[in-house]
Formats: sequence, structure tokens, C-alpha cells
Amino acid sequence: MSTGKVTTKDGTEIFYKDWGTGQPVVFSHGWPLTADAWDDQMWYVVSNGFRAIAHDRRGHGRSSQPWDGNDMNTYADDLAAVIEKLDLRDIVLVGHSTGGGEITRYMGRHGTDRVAKAVLVGAIPPLMLQTDANPEGLPRSVFDDIRAGVERDRSQYYQDLSAPFYGANRPGSKVSQGIRDHFWLMSMTVGFKGAYDCIKVFSETDLTEDCKKIDVPTLIIHGDDDQIVPIVAAANKSSKLIKDSTLHVYPGAPHGLTATHQDEFNADLLAFLKG
Repeated sequence: MSTGKVTTKDGTEIFYKDWGTGQPVVFSHGWPLTADAWDDQMWYVVSNGFRAIAHDRRGHGRSSQPWDGNDMNTYADDLAAVIEKLDLRDIVLVGHSTGGGEITRYMGRHGTDRVAKAVLVGAIPPLMLQTDANPEGLPRSVFDDIRAGVERDRSQYYQDLSAPFYGANRPGSKVSQGIRDHFWLMSMTVGFKGAYDCIKVFSETDLTEDCKKIDVPTLIIHGDDDQIVPIVAAANKSSKLIKDSTLHVYPGAPHGLTATHQDEFNADLLAFLKG
């Protein structure tokens, strides 16, 4: 079990964890979190004979906080820098939310020579923002409200955001306070500029053409009660754009289903890794 850093071409240090041995599974986290969001899944896949790698996105967690470069192309290039430093091959890319956009842009931009399979979880592709061509998307005002929340009182905003993120605002929710506290703890390690810029990145980046370039088996998992990345503009569309994809909808599941539906998700992930 080890950690390390890779320095990118613009001098940014990207922190990563590298656990276990075997076929590498590379995890990309969502906004406004860190690699720690994947610890449960990393432990699980390592316990089942795989190697697990996860990095903190630039501006997030233990990576450095550059003022510039908070855009999807650079996120994908940062991921490529980690993959190339560790010389990973035959990898399974797993991305949640913004991380799903990151791995999609990585494959669109860097190809799939090193990639065996991909998993998109509550992921943002193809496009979150409502446009004439994407009427199912969310209006810009939704993202303006997120920006305002981060600017005004980000600590309270992140505490509040953890409710819809994990469906804690739904009747009968069994989400623990610990899970919500962990979300807040990770969020508060994210630099202000990186957090703010990433809102534009995850809402306005059009990944339609990247989806069309994916030529490896892809598992798409999405909760049909995702209040953060609604399924209608996300998995329902990306599953039609990605040629060799399988869509698995979790009834009633929220955005943070890797925590709330951990046993089900872990089992589905392992079955896909071994398939």
C-alpha cells in the first residue's frame, strides 16, 4: 500500500494512492471530493485480487492547487500522467460523477490502448447543462446556485449538499451522519478556485463525441432518484452513445450510491471486473 505524487507538465503535483497487486482498477472521484471517496471500493477490489489506484483531482485534497488548468482536458491529461507514471496497462477505469466525465474525456483524448473496460457511476456524460440540443438537462440557474453557495458559505453549503447527494432528504433514508460528515470533511480540503471552476467544468463540458469514441466494454450504473445528476440527461443518453455499454439502473438510489448501496455496487463492480 503506497501513495505518491506525479508532477504534470504545468508543474501541478497530483497525489495518488496505489494499493495491492493485479489488474489495475483506476478510480476517478466526483466533485467536491477526493480519492478517499473510493476507499471502500479500493479495499474491496484489492481484497479480491486487483490493484487499486485513485488520485486527488488538481485543486482537490492532497494535490496542489494551481490557479489555472481547471478544465476537463487538463483533468484528463492529469489522469494520463498518473497512468503513464505507473505504466498501467489493461486497466479498468471507474469514474463517479465528474470523475465519469474525466475518464470519458481521457478515452476520447488519449484513446483506449491502455484500457480494458470502463465503469460510469452517476456520471455526468454526455452533458448536464440544458441547451436547445439537450432540453433534458438542468437549467443554468441550478449551477449558478451552486456557485453562489460555494462563494457565500461553502462549509454550510457542503453540509447541506450531502443530504440530496446521499438521498438523506428522502423518507425512510438510513444514511448515517458519518457518511455525511465524511462528504463534508473531503469537501473542505478542496481549494476554493478548484472547487469553483469545476462547477463550470462538470455542468458545461459536452462529452457527446468522447462517448462515441469509447470502444471498450462499459458498465453504466445510475440511480433513478439521483438528485445531483438526473438520469434523463446522463445515463439514459450515454448508454445510447457508447457502443458496447450496459445500463444498470438502481431503483430509488441517490447520487452517492457507492455509499448507500455499497454491497450491491461492489458486487456489480466485481462481477464486471471478472467478466
